[in-house]
Amino acid sequence: MAVDNKNVIDAISTDFEGVVVLTISDHLEWDDDNKHLLILQNKINVYLDVLQNGQIYESYPDSVGKAFRIQIALKYSPNKIGFDFLNQIQIVLRDNGYDFKYYHLQ
Repeated sequence: MAVDNKNVIDAISTDFEGVVVLTISDHLEWDDDNKHLLILQNKINVYLDVLQNGQIYESYPDSVGKAFRIQIALKYSPNKIGFDFLNQIQIVLRDNGYDFKYYHLQ
């Protein structure tokens, strides 16, 4: 399970507030040719499709009636372009009713 395995949800859990969290495990280094961004964008789009088409309720029935968050666990700290991208994703997902977080694994 990893960011470059596009068609797999890496992890699903429910946090202590009852929010269903879909986690992307991102082990890739940030590059200058934006290949990482494209891989990450594709993975986020898959997660968004799972939420919007209702497939999440079939795969994770306990999620019915709950809020959702997409979060990314980053092995490497993002570069400037990466930070800008993640901040844009946060705006887009929040505008669509989903919470978004990312964090760098230390």
